[in-house]
Amino acid sequence: MPFTVPSPRAPFEGGTAQWYRSELGWAATDGSPVRLTTGVRFDVLDLPADAGAAVLRRVARTGPVALMGQRMRLLVAPGSAEELPGLLDWLEWGGVDLDLTALGTGGAMTAPPPPGRPGTWPAAMWLRPPAPGREAQLPALAGLGGSGDAPDLVRLVDTAATECHRARLTRTARTDTRRATSQPLAFS
Repeated sequence: MPFTVPSPRAPFEGGTAQWYRSELGWAATDGSPVRLTTGVRFDVLDLPADAGAAVLRRVARTGPVALMGQRMRLLVAPGSAEELPGLLDWLEWGGVDLDLTALGTGGAMTAPPPPGRPGTWPAAMWLRPPAPGREAQLPALAGLGGSGDAPDLVRLVDTAATECHRARLTRTARTDTRRATSQPLAFS
């Protein structure tokens, strides 16, 4: 059986910012690091990476997902960032410190290298990369531009809130256990 070697990739013309602008139609800044403007083609749910990993295990369908250090970024439909506080209140997570935020109009996120292109670690990276023409499949509320194929933003936010809360409780329990075992015993 003959061994086949894949053809070399075409050179990466124009850099990362140009790829995002031409392939996906996303607003991107030139420079280092390249930044993607939020609030136009997508908004971002930003949460701790440990909570985000649990969300990805529980939710099969999401929009694109990026990892940047210890933070995970889930891309959602534009306008979703404005809805997050009210949605968390409606889901009865409003008074809980979740470490779950949203980036919308006027925000920006660090752009991971385009899918299949090399990057430098620990820069941002795609866990679930974007694909041209799939903007209608970003998680959205009905009436905020979601289609029948789009993942449900309410379920995604509820799952993210649950996992952020679990992750915070787990981190707190570990800290409390370390404190308890590091304290010397007192005898009277």
